[in-house]
Amino acid sequence: MRKHRFSALLACSVFSLFSIGVFATPSVEFETTLGSFTVELNSEKAPVTVENFLRYVEDGSYVGSIFHRVIPGFMVQGGGFSTQMERLSTYPPIANEASNGLLNQTGTIAMARTQDPNSATRQFFINLVDNDFLNYGERPPGYAVFGQVTSGFEVIQDIGKQKTGSQKYMKDVPVKPIIITRVSVVSEKDAATMPSEQ
Repeated sequence: MRKHRFSALLACSVFSLFSIGVFATPSVEFETTLGSFTVELNSEKAPVTVENFLRYVEDGSYVGSIFHRVIPGFMVQGGGFSTQMERLSTYPPIANEASNGLLNQTGTIAMARTQDPNSATRQFFINLVDNDFLNYGERPPGYAVFGQVTSGFEVIQDIGKQKTGSQKYMKDVPVKPIIITRVSVVSEKDAATMPSEQ
């Protein structure tokens, strides 16, 4: 009897460790010229998108990129252009995971794309408000959410208030560049102590 109980406890322990590994939720901290913010990524519901996003984080190419599109009451978009408004190189585009059940709500991060549903590469946007019309089913095929801002949302709101104009062929470009100066994956220990928006 005791042997069976020990086996059951061992199995539960192994399962718990396995679950932690599979459903780990990495967090990424951004430092910008307007302040810092942290995003918790949902690798369970958006595994392809999170893996792709982390690829750009880890290769360092988000550093020096800007928030190139800012629309008050809507969203802030970045990660794809240099301070000279030059398009940055990308890895191949990924499949659209907009049907994962995550919604474009205030403070969520999602992938920007062209009219082609499966064209997202490195550009992301953060919702300043609930943008239901971007969700899967509302505007098929939707825009894939893959995480949530867990700290520093006031920085995102500040970005959303910056004066914008036109540069080259683009509108809504901040007059004063908002530059990503550092980006890194936060350790699991640090991530566990961060407050999460419910």
